[in-house]
Amino acid sequence: TSSFVDNKGKQDPKKQDPKKVEVKKQEVKKAEEIKKILDTIKEKNLVLNEVKTDTVVEYKGKFKPYKKNVHASYYADRFHGKRTASGKIFDMNRLTAAHKKLPFGTRIKVTNEANGKMVVVEVIDRGPFVKGREIDLSKKAFMTIAGNKNSGKATVTLEVLQN
Repeated sequence: TSSFVDNKGKQDPKKQDPKKVEVKKQEVKKAEEIKKILDTIKEKNLVLNEVKTDTVVEYKGKFKPYKKNVHASYYADRFHGKRTASGKIFDMNRLTAAHKKLPFGTRIKVTNEANGKMVVVEVIDRGPFVKGREIDLSKKAFMTIAGNKNSGKATVTLEVLQN
């Protein structure tokens, strides 16, 4: 047997190649740094380079007319990231809405009467608390149906998904 190997088949640490030992130490140090970063991300619920994609969704059931010629507006950006009445976190980049009475989780087809564009949203919050308005849409949902991107309100038709 070689003088570098002890009686159990392990290499004697005193006789290892110093370059390999240094490389191994650096690898361990990098792994510890990465683990600290990942722990921080988990602890603080941070998201790095999240990629969001749109998908085609098929809804089972029929949309039943709910209300016509009602006013819709969209949430202010200041609510982004805040908890809603349903307990979910509001994300202005998702297709969601606030309604005064409809149950949380209800899917509503919102059609802009001026241009015919439509979007399906999920009720996750209560509101709007402005007289004369029926529904508050997330910014993404509103911009999907808006004819004038500078306007903050639109006249819409609401249809509720029936299972």
